Amino acid sequence: MDRPPDAMMMPLTFDPAYVEGAVKPFFLSAKYEGEPPVLPMIDLALGKDAAVSAHLFGMFYESWKPNMEEEGVAVFIQGYEKRGPHNERKRIYMTATSPDLYGPMYSDKIKRFLDYLFDEQNEGKPLMQRYYERYFDMYWDLHLGVTGDDIPPEVKQIGSSFITVLGFWYPTLQVVHDNYMRVRHLRPLLKDWIDHRVQDIIDGRVPNPEKTMVYYWIKNGELGQNFRRKDIVFECFHNFLAFSQWGNSLYNIMARLEETTKGDPPVRSWFEKTMKSGPDETDESAFTRLDRFVMELFRTISPNAGSVSTLPAMQQAFGTAHPGFSTIVTPHSKTSRDPLNWKDPNVFDPDRYMQALTSEQNDEAKSKQVGLAQSPFHKQDFRVKDGRQASITNSTFGAVYARVGDRAYPVSDNAGYAPFGFGYRRCGGEFLTIYFFKDLLRKVWSENINFKSLDIDKAELVPVGPRTVVPDNIGFKRTR
Repeated sequence: MDRPPDAMMMPLTFDPAYVEGAVKPFFLSAKYEGEPPVLPMIDLALGKDAAVSAHLFGMFYESWKPNMEEEGVAVFIQGYEKRGPHNERKRIYMTATSPDLYGPMYSDKIKRFLDYLFDEQNEGKPLMQRYYERYFDMYWDLHLGVTGDDIPPEVKQIGSSFITVLGFWYPTLQVVHDNYMRVRHLRPLLKDWIDHRVQDIIDGRVPNPEKTMVYYWIKNGELGQNFRRKDIVFECFHNFLAFSQWGNSLYNIMARLEETTKGDPPVRSWFEKTMKSGPDETDESAFTRLDRFVMELFRTISPNAGSVSTLPAMQQAFGTAHPGFSTIVTPHSKTSRDPLNWKDPNVFDPDRYMQALTSEQNDEAKSKQVGLAQSPFHKQDFRVKDGRQASITNSTFGAVYARVGDRAYPVSDNAGYAPFGFGYRRCGGEFLTIYFFKDLLRKVWSENINFKSLDIDKAELVPVGPRTVVPDNIGFKRTR
């Protein structure tokens, strides 16, 4: 009877602070679906400041509420007006994920992970368990250049618990409570560990520091106000959320490439056609054939359900509303399949991106052509400071992309290509994600890997992303 009234409504195993900080905000909040855009941008009135489901704040902040100034913040939950001039924070983030870095800096780490995943000893076994056995080795290697026994067990545990909370989602579940509280318990250790590893990169104690994302955030943010050291630490563990779409995407791609009736024949046919006809040919378009195939996979799978925004209330009766409790979601899947944006939107057709407008083509003239008096986002270049001849620029709709030397690396800047978001809100890890799956598909093709449903009575449920839990019932075999 000494428990607070709200806590008395939950199981006795639930920590009262958890009930107050996670369960209560969950029930007091609402999530609304917004309209599918017809232009590839989201209005600034739909803000990003603290735009995350209210019951998750306790995993990020000690006080169960946003404390961005003191504890750090990620660009994905920071308002546009707070990111510095011309979305500078996003540009600094993307200096670490521009496509020119993938081959020389990141691909070896990802290929080592894929070699493990598709090792002969894993044939015929549920693959998602194997994926998460080594996922955090790859994750921390990409961020900080640390892997294997140099990663404390507690650091791997907090990552696993974080993804478990995301997947099972509902704070009234015992599994969510237990993993949520484990995240809160381990977070101080994690932040201290990351901060020490950041210092190692600053002091040159990490071999090949240019092969880490943090290296570029330090060099190009210069530990200034628009990418503080505490923000680097925060980004490193907030990316648990951003990178979770890799597991979700892997499972769905395997399911579509299955040889059985459970697979998707058009996807399998396009995969064979793409790899046989020259995956790196562009056909005089902005994207290679393999680029286009992976992009169409993401358009149709849509592993990220939507872009979450906050919307200030016009009226709050009796002060009962709480800013940040309720959010509005600009839908990805519905927009990607909107007939206003594509002809035959439900047909799997990678060649649709041969004609789709890119961020390089969407300039001031294009904004006037669609009837706007001026560009919503004027073109600005952020020149990198890490020694490369490169800059991070933007389309007229705010989509940020890279230019390296004389070459542009544009994105498909069409409202109908929505899996990575819209305009200035677009995912900063888009190219890293696309290139990861290009390497995965090259390996699948070159080694004759075939995916197959496994005959498992009760497959283990594996959390792979926000509100997404899948049965671990897909394995692989090689055609000898």
